[in-house]
Amino acid sequence: MTAARTRIARGTILLPVLLALALPEAGAQPIVYPSKGQSAQQQSKDEGECYGWAKGQTGVDPVALAGAPAATPAQQRGQRVRGAARGAAAGSVGGAIAGDAGTGAASGAAVGAMAGGMRKRREQREAKAQAGQAQQQNQAALEKYNRAYAACLEGRGYTVK
Repeated sequence: MTAARTRIARGTILLPVLLALALPEAGAQPIVYPSKGQSAQQQSKDEGECYGWAKGQTGVDPVALAGAPAATPAQQRGQRVRGAARGAAAGSVGGAIAGDAGTGAASGAAVGAMAGGMRKRREQREAKAQAGQAQQQNQAALEKYNRAYAACLEGRGYTVK
């Protein structure tokens, strides 16, 4: 066997393994049965070719999709501290006008800390919603890819579930 054929053979055997590892979710990868008696080597070759075809047709690469980092919420540390600082500054100005800057600063810091905490919780809810939307988009893209992949394999005589 030539070196090029050996590399191709290794690639067609490794591709299904890499896909299985990259898509650990239940049901993420279709189950393929060689209904016309295709050999394991032929099935690996066909799966590799259908992977490339489905990727080209849909623009979706399930390996890259699985390797994409999950959406993470933005760093939100110090929201209460910054809110307290802003509130203290505003409160000290108001307190200075009323004649007691210290009391005004303390009141402003308390209000500012509460506002910072509310801002942090709002940003966390927004980040969670965005992560959920990204997950839904990834799932829809994966389903589109799987339909194309299954169509290719079914056209080659495999049963795909």
